[in-house]
Amino acid sequence: MVSWNSIYLEVAYSVLGWISFFSWSLCFYPQVLLNYRRKSVVGYNFDFPTLNLTKHTSYLIYNAALFFSPEVQSQYHDKYGPDQMIPVGLNDVFFSIHALSLTAFTLFQIFIYEVVMNFKRKSTVGWSIGFVFFDFFGGLFSFGQMCAQSIDQGSTVNFYGNTGKLLLSLEVILFDLLFIVQHYVLYPEERDKDNVVTIPGEREPFIGSSRMEGMKVSTSKDEDTGTDTNNLMIVAVAETSGQG
Repeated sequence: MVSWNSIYLEVAYSVLGWISFFSWSLCFYPQVLLNYRRKSVVGYNFDFPTLNLTKHTSYLIYNAALFFSPEVQSQYHDKYGPDQMIPVGLNDVFFSIHALSLTAFTLFQIFIYEVVMNFKRKSTVGWSIGFVFFDFFGGLFSFGQMCAQSIDQGSTVNFYGNTGKLLLSLEVILFDLLFIVQHYVLYPEERDKDNVVTIPGEREPFIGSSRMEGMKVSTSKDEDTGTDTNNLMIVAVAETSGQG
């Protein structure tokens, strides 16, 4: 087994790895809890957890094989050299198991609730920003962990020898930065007078309850006075429309 050259970088590798594990693992819970509280997944793209399920399934197979299988480790050393350290840590295996489980549960929530995309709605309401920030820092610390190992070994083999982890880290960093721009710049939240977040496409219809109430009042007046019903309904609609 290849040993570390620097105890400090070995500690940094472990610390960064477990920080990325907890950050990446925690990122799933804000979305799951948000879906549960709203009893809806409106704003959460169905494609995302579907692709995530494929990604984390493949990533789990990759991590478990490279971490536990002596045969796979031997193949890795045959390809990259016997002096190269295995680039998968225990935190990578645990993360894959946890991520696959939570992604599957999120898909279960989607089967219960409906879903539409952010771009079509021009809104990120319904997608937890807490998920995005945890996910972003998970990717950032995971990439930092790879950098620590690379510096200690004086080699970049662990980057292209572990393309799954490298691409996962870069992919989530890029995706999360894009979402943060959507959330805070392109599609900021709109709030009503009671500071409640409003969702585009779910506002009160043009003929609202106030108009209907006006027409009901007009109808009751008609019963009492005998005045023409149609005229009163037109006046009621005109008055409430003018107020809008």
